[in-house]
Amino acid sequence: MVRAAALWSGMFGSHLSVAGGMENAAIEAEGLKLDCVQVFTKNQRQWKVKPLADEQISAWTSELKRLGWMSTTGPARTVSHASYLINLASPDDELWQKSIELMQEEIERCDALSIPLLVHHPGAYTSSDEGAGRKRIAQAYKKLFKATKGAKVVSCLENTVGSGTNMGRTFEELAELRAMIGDATGEPERVGFCFDTCHAHAGGYDMSDRDAAERSLDELDQHCGLEHVRCLHLNDSVGNLGSRKDRHAHIGEGTLGLAGGKAGGKKLALEKTGFAAVVNRPGLADQPMILETPKGEDPKGTPWDTINVRRLRRLVDSPRA
Repeated sequence: MVRAAALWSGMFGSHLSVAGGMENAAIEAEGLKLDCVQVFTKNQRQWKVKPLADEQISAWTSELKRLGWMSTTGPARTVSHASYLINLASPDDELWQKSIELMQEEIERCDALSIPLLVHHPGAYTSSDEGAGRKRIAQAYKKLFKATKGAKVVSCLENTVGSGTNMGRTFEELAELRAMIGDATGEPERVGFCFDTCHAHAGGYDMSDRDAAERSLDELDQHCGLEHVRCLHLNDSVGNLGSRKDRHAHIGEGTLGLAGGKAGGKKLALEKTGFAAVVNRPGLADQPMILETPKGEDPKGTPWDTINVRRLRRLVDSPRA
């Protein structure tokens, strides 16, 4: 049974499949005893998509109502991730316009489905530069928010590992992007952040042990404000600290559980890792914390989502060593 809506501390979920109908993700979340869920509202590898049918919206929202996940007063229980095809920083006019149109579709679908949070990667500046990329993103949002005026969806800029020309690695850049979007649109309340533990670590913010993670979270708070972090992705990292490799691992089985955050470091007890710092951080603990870890089952047939969530829940209120 999913925990009562009144209990918010340590709200854990996972990105689940919507195969066969979006409502199936909510049903699976209940079966896995999750508190929240992240989905794609469309095939994330396609530019074109059929409009949502009334029966699709009804089936999804009926499940949310049954679970008590439709509340507008507490933290969000449902999150969507935008298509990876979208690049709002692109200097290519055709791709930029297609990205805006697809992002508008993503916002409108979330609004129709009563999904309050939409996560997306800021974009890659490719053949231009970082400054030009930031301006393109702000200009794109000016168009987006005008076209989706009144939508009750918060767009969450996700931190990245910063590979290639991908933007959003540093907290300073994320903060600047939000400020520029707010200035361009006059609606800063429609922009927040999604904090990914794997991306932060591989991007150079040490999340390996609890003390280092606390310092990284202090930096996040200083530049972005924890009050603007609307959801989190809790993933361990295959890549070392600062590796710029975006490869996720099960909780406690990557470099976030190794001293120094690198392969070969001493394995730490889970309560001494950065995950303990994240789940117990005031200002974050009541936000949806979503797993994007590998799927499947362990040799005993237990779903990995169940195992990973159990590991995280044991850390809530864990004492510091």
